[in-house]
Amino acid sequence: MAPDSQNRTVLVTGGAGFVGSNVAKALIQHGFHVVILDNESTGSRKNVPPEAVYILGDVRQEVDLERAFSQRIDIVFHIAGQASIRKSFDNPTQDLDVNTRGTVLVTSYAQRYGVGRLIYASSMTIYGNPVVVPTPEECPPDPLSYYAISKYAGERYVLAAARNSNGSHPIQATCFRMFNVYGPGQSLSNSYQGVFAIFIGNVLRNEPIKIHSDGKQSRDFVHIDDITRAWVMSIDNPATYGQVINLGSGEDVSVNRLCDFVLSTFGTNRETYPIQFHPPQPGDIRKSVADNSKARRMIGWVPQVRLEEGMSETIRWATEQKKLQLA
Repeated sequence: MAPDSQNRTVLVTGGAGFVGSNVAKALIQHGFHVVILDNESTGSRKNVPPEAVYILGDVRQEVDLERAFSQRIDIVFHIAGQASIRKSFDNPTQDLDVNTRGTVLVTSYAQRYGVGRLIYASSMTIYGNPVVVPTPEECPPDPLSYYAISKYAGERYVLAAARNSNGSHPIQATCFRMFNVYGPGQSLSNSYQGVFAIFIGNVLRNEPIKIHSDGKQSRDFVHIDDITRAWVMSIDNPATYGQVINLGSGEDVSVNRLCDFVLSTFGTNRETYPIQFHPPQPGDIRKSVADNSKARRMIGWVPQVRLEEGMSETIRWATEQKKLQLA
């Protein structure tokens, strides 16, 4: 369902990051005004579309939220968050503060300013090691990491606020449980997130590839273009109101297969390139694959970027970035 921009303004929290900046660009292409709030903890100002109003600020700071919501916001895309499982164990208080308290504050400001639509970036990590794979939204959550717990709590706060919002200014909320998002523009140097980008960065820097566990653990990789399409398509779609929806490709990819693909694309293999195996990290999930039938049914969303095509595109982009750095 194509949205009608109707001179509306969307606040994108975390809009200087990988997912947020791509969503912001898609919104602008559809004619929306965009306001971005980001503290640049992992994002970068260079990712911000020039057409957007940019506010350097933090979702935990009410003065910054005031500045953002005073821009006459109609829709909130809440994407800002602490996105590292490993960092959530290193500093659980900060993880809770950013992902849960920050979400509560964003939601409360949406209520205060009469914003009618809020979409929240949740995570597939809340499923833990599910008993059903591919995993549907009805599968009971079993979060294994502090990060997963904080994201699940944020999700529950958003939906509870929507259900109890003022009758004259109701909030229609949707939570997207996103699986492993990848694509051009993802950080190649952030060792805390994005295993595909981490592997690419390793090869470009001639570093050993580190695999935690035996590499047989699986992930569901979904291209950033498919993700942005789902977010924009859902803005005016009543079927998504009050819903939790998986956004994943539905394809099971082992870490070993991912490693082999990256190496072969660079013209090498695991016989000649150094691979280091390490113990599993805290909170690691063994098998993660989306049942995306709900997104197909409610949004009419079907992933369009095939895995090999999207990953080859991403490696070409990353290689070009490396050439530009050396030029």
